[in-house]
Amino acid sequence: MYGSVRPGPSARQRARGERGRRRLRFDGWIAGLGFSGGTRVVLGHWPRTPLGPFSDVMVERPDGERLLLAPSRRVADFVAATYVFDTVRIVPVDVDVDGDVDGDGDGDGRLWSVTAGPLALRFTVGRRGGLGLLLRAVPGALATRPAWCALTDGPARLLPGGVRTRGSAGGGRREWYGVRDLHAIAAASAAHEGEDLGTLTPVTPPVRFGFGSVPRKPGLARVVTTVDVRE
Repeated sequence: MYGSVRPGPSARQRARGERGRRRLRFDGWIAGLGFSGGTRVVLGHWPRTPLGPFSDVMVERPDGERLLLAPSRRVADFVAATYVFDTVRIVPVDVDVDGDVDGDGDGDGRLWSVTAGPLALRFTVGRRGGLGLLLRAVPGALATRPAWCALTDGPARLLPGGVRTRGSAGGGRREWYGVRDLHAIAAASAAHEGEDLGTLTPVTPPVRFGFGSVPRKPGLARVVTTVDVRE
């Protein structure tokens, strides 16, 4: 009948749906960098995850190809089910950090060296700015809650580069980014398949792996990512 309203799911139905889901937490770092040759690189370095410690690299080439470099099939399957790639490669991913990976120091002069199959990357982390100091002031127990991430999504959208702190991921998954610290990247060099990628530049255009990009200004963020998955 015209004007009728179809009833929504009952509380019991919603509860049954939520029981078929679980939340996984990934605790680590995300680095976003752009290079003058047009390649953009996003490194995830995850010391504490349900999959064990791992690092992975997402690369978007100047022609738009989205490439995932993952250290194992298990990691590749999980990441590729959450984000979108044109090519997935299983390769050794080694990350060496000269400094305090837990972020207790100020990060000045910290050198990261990354080898991931065809990609070689080195970058130096500078001091945290005002936003990093503000993020550090938020208690960790609060900063990592999905409700807080949802609250900060609005302000995050004001940052250049299409930054989001919550959204819908692939395979019906939901995701929240609890950002706890942020440092600028002061210098970087990279090569892909032996080709120099050029000088460090802003991450433009934004990367297109998921519902949001990394900040436009190259940086290293301390992050706890919560992924809500279907059982």
